[in-house]
Amino acid sequence: MDEWSVSLTSEKHLAPSTIRSYQGTVRLFSEFLIDGRYGWGPACEEAFGTFPVAVCHEWNTIAHLNDYEGDPEAKPFTREQLQLFLDYADDQVERAVRAKRKGALAAYRDATLFKVIYGWGLRWTETSKLDVVDFGRNPQAGQFGRYGTLNVRYGKAKKGQPPRRRNVLSVMDWAVEAVADYVENVRPRFGFPDHPALWITERGGRLRPGSINDRFEAYRDALGLPKELVPHCLRHFVSA
Repeated sequence: MDEWSVSLTSEKHLAPSTIRSYQGTVRLFSEFLIDGRYGWGPACEEAFGTFPVAVCHEWNTIAHLNDYEGDPEAKPFTREQLQLFLDYADDQVERAVRAKRKGALAAYRDATLFKVIYGWGLRWTETSKLDVVDFGRNPQAGQFGRYGTLNVRYGKAKKGQPPRRRNVLSVMDWAVEAVADYVENVRPRFGFPDHPALWITERGGRLRPGSINDRFEAYRDALGLPKELVPHCLRHFVSA
């Protein structure tokens, strides 16, 4: 137990909250094994000559001491950084088109994707699982047409519970224009009209979260922006 916990920290560099979650799963399983109501103790002693014992204790697991356990180095985008990043994403589309490169459609997709993350305040995993039909009308915002609201079906779940759904209202007209143009004029050119995913690859698959992160890091590093900026930071920015 000790060696495994150390490896999660020193080798995999997982966050304390993640490690505590893993340890909690092991704790629950070991408590199930030693619970006398289920009879696993006598069964193991008869079969193996020994019995299960608890392996998770206060001295070898991470305690939940703070309400906030996020990375203190995590920062939101400034307004200037955000504009620089989105402009750079758009520039990659223009460069690919001028050079007649194959990746022009993917560059346009990714530029739109980052605008959607920002415009609707999404997590990158939520974004990757969006379908075209997740956009819908909002009677109170008819100017946005079929893009007046976004049904996020795979929101962040609480431990032991299924993903939480939520509806996000559209508020930024430029973000609506960007996704509408992508859906109606660019996405069909990938050639997979029956695929439900909003973000599809050139091979007809659903864009994965890791691919979103890779493209984000490539743009961030090309601009020389701080390494602390991650896709999640697009959900937040400061006005300074």
